Amino acid sequence: MIKNVSDKLVLGVDIGGTKVAAGLVNSAGRIVAKTRVPMNAAGTATQALECVHQAIDKALALAPAKEKVSAIGLSSPGPLDPHSGIVLHTPNLPCWINFALRTFVEERYKLPVRLDNDANAAGLAEAIWGAGAGHNSVFYVTVGTGVGTAIILNRQVLYGRTGTAAEGGHMTIDFRAPVRCGCGKRGCLESMASGPAMALRGQAAVTNDGASGAALLALADGEISQITAEFIVNASRSGDPLARKVLQETVDLLTIWLGNVVDLLEPDVIVIGGGLGSQITDWYDGISAALPKWSINARASEIPMVPAKYGADAGIAGSAALWLREQVHTKAAAELD
Repeated sequence: MIKNVSDKLVLGVDIGGTKVAAGLVNSAGRIVAKTRVPMNAAGTATQALECVHQAIDKALALAPAKEKVSAIGLSSPGPLDPHSGIVLHTPNLPCWINFALRTFVEERYKLPVRLDNDANAAGLAEAIWGAGAGHNSVFYVTVGTGVGTAIILNRQVLYGRTGTAAEGGHMTIDFRAPVRCGCGKRGCLESMASGPAMALRGQAAVTNDGASGAALLALADGEISQITAEFIVNASRSGDPLARKVLQETVDLLTIWLGNVVDLLEPDVIVIGGGLGSQITDWYDGISAALPKWSINARASEIPMVPAKYGADAGIAGSAALWLREQVHTKAAAELD
């Protein structure tokens, strides 16, 4: 554990399939400066690592003085091993297989480094400083390109035996589903309710009923293959029946799944983030109202369902939270004494 980290800045690095974002975060969870660079996930392991180095170098240059940056937190799509700091094998980062990311970054910058799953990191930030602050039990879900989840208990991530717990997006909800998820399983929530999955369902709906899909086709310049989840959400808001039907199917899948989550965990709060998750906030009340239908918990609808605070910056704040959580936890304990 680093000393006096609360008086310094932590560098949070969010690694994705298309970009690397990095920022300086203080002990209050405020991002004081940030930057981003493209990610070369299809290149070699070394080329991808260089993208991470570029983002870190640019962020460090934004600090008032380099010595005030006390540690580096890294977040990456899983699966990975947070204990050893190794990225195991993720479809979004084919460049790295059993790659010792933490060690390489530590050796270059001579700073202590931690690595965690991007959903765990984002969920931690939300539990400490964000929409889940003040709750002991937080279930975080990010719905976007994939579906990632985190379970935060008393400001601590639930890792499981090997560090790979809480892969809620890969819970099977239809084992007969015709399409396999990127993880290799059939019927994962991610393969059915993520942004790309909803886009594919919208494209199929327009293919089957072109007349009813006129609004979506117009947004996609007449190209069915260019229909995106964002177009579906926007068309639904404008009252398009086909788009609303496709979006409703996605919301129904999320509701059924969350009913299972409530039966298993009964969290104090459910925090929803991600590109798609942040666009369907007007559906949250309906999801909450329908939860008792899919849960044996008659009071399931009492659990607050709230939008994430950090949005696109969740990975930066979360990566920094990997270090700053101890100080927040210690402070909270001291206030109770």
